[in-house]
Amino acid sequence: MAVYTQVSAETLEEFLAEYDVGTLRSAKGIAEGVENTNYFVETSQARFILTLYEKRVDVADLPYFLSLTAHLAEKGLPVPAPIEDRRGRALQDLCGRKACLIEFLSGVSVDEPGVRHAQAAGQMLAEMHLSAADFADRRPNDLSVAGWQALHHELEGELGGISPGLDRLVGDELRHLAACWPQHLLAGTVHADLFADNVLFSGDRISGVIDFYFACTDLLAYDLAVTHAAWAFDGDGAARPELGEALVAGYQAVRPLSEDELGALPDLCRGAALRFLLTRAYDWINTPPTALVTRKDPLAFARRLEHYRAA
Repeated sequence: MAVYTQVSAETLEEFLAEYDVGTLRSAKGIAEGVENTNYFVETSQARFILTLYEKRVDVADLPYFLSLTAHLAEKGLPVPAPIEDRRGRALQDLCGRKACLIEFLSGVSVDEPGVRHAQAAGQMLAEMHLSAADFADRRPNDLSVAGWQALHHELEGELGGISPGLDRLVGDELRHLAACWPQHLLAGTVHADLFADNVLFSGDRISGVIDFYFACTDLLAYDLAVTHAAWAFDGDGAARPELGEALVAGYQAVRPLSEDELGALPDLCRGAALRFLLTRAYDWINTPPTALVTRKDPLAFARRLEHYRAA
């Protein structure tokens, strides 16, 4: 579940009184998500999402995330804009947490995306890259090669408890990627977590892109690789090549990849698979059984990594 911080109706009414959004009609906690507390809020004027940022989110990064979503929304993309109060503040304090009232976007995520969904996701990713080209803020990607090496160092000796041979696979892959990771491809603002559950659809049309809390500055082609690793496989990590092809075709229809980007894509995909293998393995090992967060299987990304290595 994802309601870690309880907000009473009275407290929420006082909070909303600082905005020009009408009066509270209803509020309900949202179970989906693992990082933050989220409420669906309906007022006399509109519907919103209220997010309270929990301890896993670095408060210092929040202005970057909110500025980015505001920028993309202003460009006309279906990204939830932060709502400002009467004094022009989007980031607030509520119940001991930083909080933000955010535009509600209709639509649903697709559990089993098809070719048209994947193509639309590729197009949207490219549109976000182009729309963010003039976004001035920068945020380093803490989960690139150096971050993977640090995670591996923390997990060394424990990965074998998840699966025999996993530590060797990760070590071999890290050495390969550290030696060949591209340095001179086009960089910009990336989403870095565009899984299917972060894309809302109305039919085959994308009605919303959400969860920008891993957004950062990195290689644009790496963002496509992350999205490929997220979309081009089933839940167990078995390849669905038709989805990967549709995703890349959709992206290239909007922002064609350079020859260097195309040449680097196999290694970028290996890096994307390794990134999620490591972060899932870290959570798998360090999340206690009583935690509210549901652990995700790191081996689904080990299988993705093996697929990319064999390609």
